Amino acid sequence: MNEVQSGQNGEEAKKRNPMRMALAGVILLGVAAVLYVIASASFKPSGPADLTEFKKGAFEKLDVPATPRPAPTTVFTSMDGKPTTLADFKGRVVVMNLWATWCAPCKAEMPTLAKLQSAYATQPVTVLPISVDRDSDLNLVREEMAANPPLVTYRDPSYKLSFDLQPRAQGYPTTIIYDRQGRERARLAGPADWSAPEVRGIVEKLLAEK
Repeated sequence: MNEVQSGQNGEEAKKRNPMRMALAGVILLGVAAVLYVIASASFKPSGPADLTEFKKGAFEKLDVPATPRPAPTTVFTSMDGKPTTLADFKGRVVVMNLWATWCAPCKAEMPTLAKLQSAYATQPVTVLPISVDRDSDLNLVREEMAANPPLVTYRDPSYKLSFDLQPRAQGYPTTIIYDRQGRERARLAGPADWSAPEVRGIVEKLLAEK
C-alpha cells in the first residue's frame, strides 16, 4: 500500500468513527426510551376495579357507578351520641346498611351482615349498620344488635344521611359499599344475603386496591 492509499484509508476511518458513534448514540437513546415506557407501564397506578361482574343472580340489580361517587359528609352518631362521619372509616372497606327495626326485610338480612363482619374480623372491613329509628325505639335497636354480634350500629333518626346520598336512598334497607378511599363503588336497594360469594368478591377486590 502506498502513502496515498494509506492517507485515504485514514481519512475514511476518521469519517466512519463519528458516524458509528452517532449511530451508537441513537441506539442507546432508543433502548432508553423503550425501558422508560416499560417502567412507566409497570408503575402506573391501576384504576378502580370493575365490579360489574358481580351483577348477577340475587345481585342483578346491584348499582355499580361508572365513576366512583364521593361519600356524603353527613354527621350521624354512635349509640352513645358521639358524632361520626363516613370519613372516620377511611382506609377501610365499608359496607354501610341503612335500616330500621320497623322494616321486616332489614331485620331478615341483619344476620347475613353479621356473618360478613365476622368473616373479615381481622381485616380492614367495617360493616356499618345505621338505624333510622326514633329515640323511642332505642331499646328495639339494642335488642337487634344484641342478637347479631359483632355488629355495632349507629344512628340517623333525622334521615339526613338517606337524603344526602347521591342519588338519595330509595327506601330501606339500602346498602352501599365504599372503597378504602371513601368512594361509593356499589349499592343495592332492598334486602340481600350479604354473606354471599358475590359480596365476598366485591370486598376482596376492594381490599386488593391500593
